[in-house]
Amino acid sequence: MAKAEATVEELVGMIERGELRLPEMQRRYVWKRTQVRDLLDSLYRGYPSGAILVWDTDEAVPLQDMAVSQQANPYKSTRLLLDGQQRLTSLSAVIRGEPVTVRDSKRAVELLFNLDHPAALSVVTEVNEDDSDEDDNDDELSEDEADSTEDELQQRFNRMTFVVADKKLEQLPHWVKVSEVFKSDNPSIFLKKAGVSGFDDPNYERYSQRLARLRAIRKYTYRMDVLERGLSYDEVTEIFVRVNSLGAKLRSSDLALAQITAKWRNSLKIFQAFQTKCAKAGFDLDLGVHLKNLVAFATGQSKFATVGGLSVERLQEGWTDCCDGMEFALNFVKSNVGIESPALLSSPFLLIALGYLGHKRDYELSAEESARLRYWVLVANAKGRYSRGSSETILDQDLATLRSGGGPKDLTDRLRQQVGRLDIAPEELEGRNQRSAVFKTMFLTFRAAGAKDWRSQVAIALNHSGARHKLQFHHIFPKAILKASFTGREANDIANLCFIGGKTNRQISDKSPAQYFPGIQEKAGPGVFEAQCIPTDTALLAVDAYKTFLQERRSLIAARLNKFLGS
Repeated sequence: MAKAEATVEELVGMIERGELRLPEMQRRYVWKRTQVRDLLDSLYRGYPSGAILVWDTDEAVPLQDMAVSQQANPYKSTRLLLDGQQRLTSLSAVIRGEPVTVRDSKRAVELLFNLDHPAALSVVTEVNEDDSDEDDNDDELSEDEADSTEDELQQRFNRMTFVVADKKLEQLPHWVKVSEVFKSDNPSIFLKKAGVSGFDDPNYERYSQRLARLRAIRKYTYRMDVLERGLSYDEVTEIFVRVNSLGAKLRSSDLALAQITAKWRNSLKIFQAFQTKCAKAGFDLDLGVHLKNLVAFATGQSKFATVGGLSVERLQEGWTDCCDGMEFALNFVKSNVGIESPALLSSPFLLIALGYLGHKRDYELSAEESARLRYWVLVANAKGRYSRGSSETILDQDLATLRSGGGPKDLTDRLRQQVGRLDIAPEELEGRNQRSAVFKTMFLTFRAAGAKDWRSQVAIALNHSGARHKLQFHHIFPKAILKASFTGREANDIANLCFIGGKTNRQISDKSPAQYFPGIQEKAGPGVFEAQCIPTDTALLAVDAYKTFLQERRSLIAARLNKFLGS
């Protein structure tokens, strides 16, 4: 294995000219913009950023498109990127000022640089910026942003060096677009925006040095490990798997993908086509979920360790069957259960077990079995069946049950062995927050009860358009008024959360429920609170009654959940 060096600028040029390509064994580009931000921050500080692994070959290796545009490869031989795709794609997008393709849609990767950042650089993860565009329908249950004032947010941003681009920050004089800095070696336009009037300005030298330091990222040198031409594709795949498994840089599904595509050439496009098909049906699932589904149908268990022993024929047969199973699972959860988005699943493994059951029954269920299956899906989702302990081991238990002829009742019995009682007790909600499995079931329950936004009267849903109506979860008692007397965990208790639209949330801001409840009740009626199990007794709406409020609401939520689940 040869050693070489290349600067960021040289590597980006190789990508643009098509000299550095991506083999089929690689996963897609998956980085979030906050990860790109952190990479830029590390390079700006001069921190180590790992090595790049490439392979020079004349073999006709199956390729895939990179997430940034490339010209046709002008050379007969190909240099393949085996390790470093996420970093180099991110740097190429920022330096060239180009969008990246993420799951068939183009997305800008624009960062802002703070010319006036503190001399002692603060930690980069201090602020977790929103990583979604207003137009992106991520189907996420987004957090209440009204608990921090704009001044507080601005103070936190000012301590950072790089942030994901924000329209308000972009207008401020000391924040400049990173891609524009890379496009020009003339600092005058950025200095002028920052109010620097001339050479005698005290900020002239400081800001100029910082801009030069940012541009110097282009000269950052990566070490390249170059695999020789004599290696076969199978050998390189083995090296790829070993390097990444030893370094724990990739997930097991990414390593399985490398092994599968090495055997089944050009299969990645087949997998991605089905992934896109599911996304269009509302379930944009990670490719790793589809690969685990493939393994489950091909082997009867879910662990990727068995992939190496599967023949191409078995993989192809398993893929055909698992696609049928996934389509059944998606149709069932959407039409029979009312789960229309993966954001409402505590684990996508539910879909694998559900599809496998359908496959084993040749997609024929009695009315009683269908009702039992719906019950199992709802309760397993609420209880977090595959979110406790080893999720793979638990999925394998359920697959074994179905493989031996078991059905919905047997799955429910296994769930009972795991969690005990299948109904929801009020004390089970204590200490839970928005990340818990039961929070997603709360949304389903409140939606079924006719919950609406308190001002617009639009029914709550995940797919509303526009910032005004996009669903957020709201702290009934805002964190700002609780922080003096209660911990963050207490403020984020699941019994303090409900679902409303973005504008309503922002209008309430940090008002106490004693202040804003009367006006909402007057216009919308008390039922608007009852639909989300929110007590309206004025004695419970004072801050000193917060814990009593939580206890009362937990009881109401638990009763409503059990009615919805059919427990």
